[in-house]
Amino acid sequence: MLLLTCPCCGVTAEETEFAPGGEAHLKRFGPGSADGEYESYMFQRKNPRGVHFERWRHAYGCGKWFLAARDTMTLEVFGTYPAQTTEPPPEIIAKIKLKRPEWEGFQ
Repeated sequence: MLLLTCPCCGVTAEETEFAPGGEAHLKRFGPGSADGEYESYMFQRKNPRGVHFERWRHAYGCGKWFLAARDTMTLEVFGTYPAQTTEPPPEIIAKIKLKRPEWEGFQ
């Protein structure tokens, strides 16, 4: 079971208190974009084995969205951060690199 900490209200709880929202840090394409760009945004996801960045909502708490970095193989959570962040904070990247030196980085 995952233990996540909401960066908005500071509550740490099991994943059942939160709702997953898919992959984080996607470049969104909407009306006026090329068909290929829109199709890629709608249907193409990384789904990696290892480090992954995800969106979560504190469904049974403050109700706010946030982002989390975790390992999909071990379920280890490296950290959470506000949803308005455009890329993972340096301290979370450092924590990932410390435990997964072979990790190639964000993007």
